[in-house]
Amino acid sequence: MRSVKRLRGQWPNIIPVHLPIHASWLNQIEIYFSIVQRKVLTPNDFSSRLEVKEHLFGFQKRYQEVAEPFEWKFTRADLDRLCAKLSYNEQAEKRELVASCC
Repeated sequence: MRSVKRLRGQWPNIIPVHLPIHASWLNQIEIYFSIVQRKVLTPNDFSSRLEVKEHLFGFQKRYQEVAEPFEWKFTRADLDRLCAKLSYNEQAEKRELVASCC
């Protein structure tokens, strides 16, 4: 990809990762901005840009003090069990639909 070559050309130690478009939960910056939106910018009743800036930087400072690494606990085995359950439920719904039609 051209974007990867361009980025690696300017910053050789960068490793671009393209995430699926429907997996925003994987994108950590989207998660952070979502938190900022909910905890800092809503409701939007600031009297000046300076006040917004102060709130944003205050939140950032506090967030960095209390932030902890995220421990992912959902394993591949958990995913396999969930997929099997969803598949089973989907098949059961189809059987019910067929039974109710006849």
